[in-house]
Amino acid sequence: MTKRLLLGATAAICFAGGAYATEIEVTHWWTSGGEAAAVAEFAKAFDATGNKWVDGAIAGSGGTARPVMISRITGGDPMGATQFNHGQQAQELVEAGLMRSLEDVAKADGWRDIVHPASILKSCEIDGQIYCVPVNIHSQLWLWLSNAAYEKAGVPVPKDWNEFVAAAPKLREAGIQPLVIGQQPWQASLVLQNVIAAIAGPEVYGKVFNEKNIEAVASPEMEKAFAALETARELATGSNVQEWNQATTMVINGTAGGQIMGDWAQGEFAIADKVAGKDYTCLPGLGLAEIVSTGGDAFYFPKVDDPAITKAQEDLARVMISPEAQVAFNLKKGSMPVRGDVDLATANDCMRKGLDILAKGTVIQGLDQALSADAGTQLADMMVQYFNQPDMSIDDVKKGLVDILQFDS
Repeated sequence: MTKRLLLGATAAICFAGGAYATEIEVTHWWTSGGEAAAVAEFAKAFDATGNKWVDGAIAGSGGTARPVMISRITGGDPMGATQFNHGQQAQELVEAGLMRSLEDVAKADGWRDIVHPASILKSCEIDGQIYCVPVNIHSQLWLWLSNAAYEKAGVPVPKDWNEFVAAAPKLREAGIQPLVIGQQPWQASLVLQNVIAAIAGPEVYGKVFNEKNIEAVASPEMEKAFAALETARELATGSNVQEWNQATTMVINGTAGGQIMGDWAQGEFAIADKVAGKDYTCLPGLGLAEIVSTGGDAFYFPKVDDPAITKAQEDLARVMISPEAQVAFNLKKGSMPVRGDVDLATANDCMRKGLDILAKGTVIQGLDQALSADAGTQLADMMVQYFNQPDMSIDDVKKGLVDILQFDS
């Protein structure tokens, strides 16, 4: 058996302890401390079925990893399973006939009855067929604060964006970075998403990103959001990190006051033994609105002509959505489970906030669901340019946003 076959989707059938186990390679981009701890829960649960998880972690963000994953699938070297975000990122692969349908598994196990909200599973559906297993709900609409930083600066921990802005000068005086944003383009895009959702409001957010309503970009509500974006750039001046988890580490260490980031930041706080409400504060909707988004991660399974691999893929899909694995994975990842019937007695304060809003508050689609992959990349590139080029005006952002929405219409 060749090394290529051992590592790819057509994996080895290994005899161990008297039982045959099918190895499948699983590619993903979870490489930070908290992410690695979370994905290990899936690997452990899958190995317990008698199969073997071969970890195919790709360093960097999804933007770095996805082209590698797509190239392997289209080039005839598919893995057994691969991560994508909820939304349209794998649609072309599905339409090309390269990804297998999970419809039979989903029907047999009642996925449409247990996944909540229903829009999460709907994002895995193309032409009435389920093509992926969603593993979490990641809301991107959070502001994370270091309690130690505010104690050092001698000001109360902010309760919302307005107090956060007002406290910034005191943090500067204390040598603390008020707002930290890494250089990955999607981090800058997250800031825009947050100010529009929390300050312009969920209705305007829907008009802009879901309906691609050009007139909404010029609305009074959006003017307030753009003003907050200008303030965010001022507060982020001095940020000197690249990766999102490096920015989170600055909040953990108290060298930065806050970070606008998705709830996966919780995984980094957890691995650093920090306690929600004591060591750090989490503000959904920038503390201005009870709102969460329904982005997240899902796993797709390339088609392979090997019954053993096909069976192992089904085993893995069932493991990932099982109640036990959902709890173990999401408690370490910082995300919310996709099942509405799991026991989360050990959930921390921040996860409970998210779950409460998910149950009774306002839920919007994440950008990965609202925009095509190309439009999302264009938006991220524009926003990182805005945060790095002081001479780029907010009018440039408005025009660029309109162009992107028209491109995606």
